[in-house]
Amino acid sequence: MKVQYLHSEVDTLERVQILRDLRLGVYDVIVGINLLREGIDLPEVTLVAILDADKEGFLRSAWSLIQMVGRAARNTEGEVVMYADRVTESMRVAIDETNRRRSIQERYNTDHGIQPTTIVKGIRDINDRLRAVQRLTGRTRPDPGRSAPSPRWPRARSRS
Repeated sequence: MKVQYLHSEVDTLERVQILRDLRLGVYDVIVGINLLREGIDLPEVTLVAILDADKEGFLRSAWSLIQMVGRAARNTEGEVVMYADRVTESMRVAIDETNRRRSIQERYNTDHGIQPTTIVKGIRDINDRLRAVQRLTGRTRPDPGRSAPSPRWPRARSRS
């Protein structure tokens, strides 16, 4: 089994490359530490294990747990396992909300003859995006004194 470690101190571009490599099959497992949702919304992810799920705090709040569980649902075989010594209020809220949403979705799918399928999402190379930014700006490195260029959008006009 090929495993890669992902944590908050890994550079953003390296994170993107690690997640891309997971999608390409370079790694079988990504172990993420103290990350809210990094990579778990990828369609190839079939298991999200939340260690110390009973440790209250930002990354274990009801809303954070609901986000993690919801993102894992992008794969029809997606599963979330919360490892804990006890069920906290945050865990109970997340589990109850997930069950409520699942019930609504299953009823809707049945009423409309929908068979759930896993999201199919293309794999893009971050280097393509970086080359596009370079062509747009003419720079190979960010200028610390300037913000990134924003796209030129037409100005909104109010109707009077």
